[in-house]
Amino acid sequence: MNSFSLGYLAAGLGAGLAVLGAGWGIGRLGAAAMEGTARQPSATGDIRTSMIIAAALIEGVTLFAEVVCIILATKA
Repeated sequence: MNSFSLGYLAAGLGAGLAVLGAGWGIGRLGAAAMEGTARQPSATGDIRTSMIIAAALIEGVTLFAEVVCIILATKA
């Protein structure tokens, strides 16, 4: 096995872990927002705004991780 295939393997595993982590995080975020809305319907707008901001930050970090993995794959 040469270093090229190990670089591609590392990039693939890193990208997969980044996407799994983001999916899990946004799923928990959505669940918590739904529970908060169910407990206090009058705060729906504030909860939604906070949820969207947090989801955008999670997606930003995931996109950065994906770019790092693509760079790793092209440098391998």
